[in-house]
This record gives sequence, structure tokens and C-alpha cells, in this order.
Amino acid sequence: PEDIFIQQTQDARNPIIYAVFSASGSVFKGSAVCVYSMTDIRTVFNGPFAHKEGPNYQWMPYTGKIPYPRPGTCPGGTFTPSMKSTKDYPDEVINFMRNHPTMYNAIYPVHKRPLVVRTNVDYEFTTITVDQVDAADGRYEVLFLGTDRGTVQKVIVLPKDDMETEELILEEVEVFKMPTEVKTMKISSKRQQLYVGSTLGITQVTLHRCDVYGEACADCCLARDPYCAWDGKACSRYLASSKRRSRRQDVRHGNPIRQCRGYNSNANRKAAETEQYGVEGSSTFLECQPKSPQASIKWVLQRHGSERKKEIKVDERILKTDQGLLLRSLQMTDAGMYQCTSTENNFKHALARVHLRVLNNETVNVVLSQGGLSPGVANLQVGSPGTSRTPKPEYKDLLQLLSQPEMGLINQYCEDYWQRPANILKENLNKQLKVKPIREQKKPRNRRNHHSSPLQQT
Repeated sequence: PEDIFIQQTQDARNPIIYAVFSASGSVFKGSAVCVYSMTDIRTVFNGPFAHKEGPNYQWMPYTGKIPYPRPGTCPGGTFTPSMKSTKDYPDEVINFMRNHPTMYNAIYPVHKRPLVVRTNVDYEFTTITVDQVDAADGRYEVLFLGTDRGTVQKVIVLPKDDMETEELILEEVEVFKMPTEVKTMKISSKRQQLYVGSTLGITQVTLHRCDVYGEACADCCLARDPYCAWDGKACSRYLASSKRRSRRQDVRHGNPIRQCRGYNSNANRKAAETEQYGVEGSSTFLECQPKSPQASIKWVLQRHGSERKKEIKVDERILKTDQGLLLRSLQMTDAGMYQCTSTENNFKHALARVHLRVLNNETVNVVLSQGGLSPGVANLQVGSPGTSRTPKPEYKDLLQLLSQPEMGLINQYCEDYWQRPANILKENLNKQLKVKPIREQKKPRNRRNHHSSPLQQT
């Protein structure tokens, strides 16, 4: 195995063993997490050794005499108090161990199947640590799985009917800026931190980030994170000692319709509307990231002047990602209201409503290439014959340009593109649109006392 974690139980002699396995080759690549019982491991090691015999040289259980001390027994134990190391073993024991290096019976994981499986992915599990978390409906084991890409997955496996299990990825965090293999992990229950080590160094990650699930009861319930519960106002850390009538948590089923009845306000059902700009022929990205990795996302478009909503289908121009919707080679017909809807456990709610405005490509190019001047002003020649200088626009031409219908949209597009503060842009635009400067409109105030100091003057 790549790594193991020993989970202590009430019986100190029979802990639970978590083991990580990885396989990488041209045919198969994947990782798995298996859980073993120490009782099963002890039973196999106390059983028969594997032995090759017969004409076909097949593996068979060894039925002959086993030397003393039994191979596999630790030196210095109850049965070998006089032996300090395996160098003190008799030659008979050493030769037997060379000829019988394996046990005949296999050690199967609990329920004879892996707990977590990953195939057809670009990473492998390298380390594991487990935390026991008390929730409202019982105790859960939360798995923290490190990868060879420098990420840590927070996973929980829930029981279902007929001995089936359900695996949920609660969160995946990039703990290192550069992709590097996670070597070790250690949980501090006192500090509620996960310490992660690699060749680049050591960092720490909090075990729970309940605030990222938002303030809605439904989102907190759908997260199914045993660390978190809705406390009546927001998603916060669950503490068994705190008793609150409005506290809601449903790790096993994640049913917000039942748990959050009466707490789902109308404000949370309708997402806030935002406005976004794009240029014809370019690309734009509409962000919509669900708080739960298990949610399915659906995009619909309602074009201007139409009541019909059409579901967005993926094609060579439209790409759906985990973070949102990518529109390439924008067309004027792409403008409209885009709505992102999340569905999980038959619960639907809108996550984002984006009003996309598409700017005409020719208009934008004219404005950018001519420095914001009208074509007539751009063709003016200033200076002596034989020289070419950039003309200074007259004030009325600048006013004419700023009053064009699309100029407000272009300014807004530039604001979003360069991420300039909106108040600065509006102040600059207002200053340009005013015919008289502010200092010409204000008359200086005359004071009767002309001998006052400069600090007293305005």
C-alpha cells in the first residue's frame, strides 16, 4: 500500500486499518481505499503458510511441521523473551521463511470491496488520515486523501440499503501552489487543523469551512458535511453540546425539503441578477459554481423580447465547466438572460442570473483604434505640411462621441475587463460630459478679513 492509517476502537487489540493502493500502467491507472479488520489480519497470519507442491507446482496450504518460534513472531515478545532480533532466530526458522514468504489465505477488506475507488483520473492517492466526527444523526468517519498533484480530498462514505454505500466528495483543496506529491498528513483535533507535508514544505488546512456553504438552510443541508449545521442564520460548526431548536443537519439523506421546511425564504430561491458584457467574436465566461459537488447544473437562456426559455446545449462553441459556462466566438444572438439552476436530491434552486449584453465588434474596434474619437476628428491633420501629429479633439466632438447609444455599454465593458472601480469610471465620465468646469461654476468666496493666514482661507 501507498499509506495506511490505524483507527483506534474501544478494543485496543482490534483497531481498524485504512490502506491506500495505487496502480499506474499502460492498461490501468487508478487508486483505491480499503478498510481492514485487525481480527481478519490476525486470523490469516495465524493460518497456514503457502507452499508450492505437486506436478504443476501449484500453491497449496503447508501442512508440515512449523519451526519454533513461529515465523512472523516478533522477537522479544511473550514467546521469545531471550531473542533481541531476528538475527537470533535459528537457521531452521530463517530457511522456512525464505521458502514460505506468504500466507495461503488472502486478507479481504471489510465487505470484500474497496471503500473508495478512483479510475480514469489524472491523479493518484498517496496518503490518508481519518477523523471521527459526531453529527446529529450519529458518528461519521471523514477521510482526508492526499494526491500526487498536491490536493487533498475530503470524502465521506455513507451506508445505504442492501449493504451498499454512497461516496461523497465534500471538498477538494489545493494545498500547494505547485503540483507536488503529498507525503504526510496529521490531524490536530484540538486545533481543528489538518497539517499537510510535501517536499515543498508543510502547510495547514482547516478541517471545516462551513461558511462557504452560505447562509441558506437548503445549501447547508445539501452539503452533508458532518462538521457543519444550519444554526438558524447561517451554516456554522456543529457542536453536540449546543442545543438549538432551529439547528438543521441531515448528513445521511441531505433532504432540504424536509429539514428546512419553513426556513427557505423567498430571497434565497431567486438568485440575484447581474450584468455582464462581451464583444462580438470574442469569448466570455458566465460564472456559476454550486456549493455542493454532487449538484447537477442546468443553464437556460431567455433572449430579449421573448418569454421562451431554451436550455443551453454543449457544442463546438459552448463549453460547460465545473465553474460555469464558456461562450466562444460570441454572436449578437447570444445576448439575453442566462439562468443557472442547481438540482440535488430533487431540490432545485437558481444559483445565478446573468444578463449578457453583446457589443458590436465594429463599433468597439472603431472606438479602440481611434482612441475614442469620431472618424471625422481622427482624419484631421494638425501641424505644418509634411508632418503628422495626433490631433487634439475639440470638446463638441468628444461630447458627440460620448452621447452615442453604445458608448455607455462600451465603457461598462472596459470597466469589467480591466476591473476598474465603478465609482472612478462614473466620476471620469461625469467630468467629461459637463460643459463648464466645476471651478467656473463656483464663485470664489470673499472674506472681509484680508489679513488672515492661509490656513484660514478656503
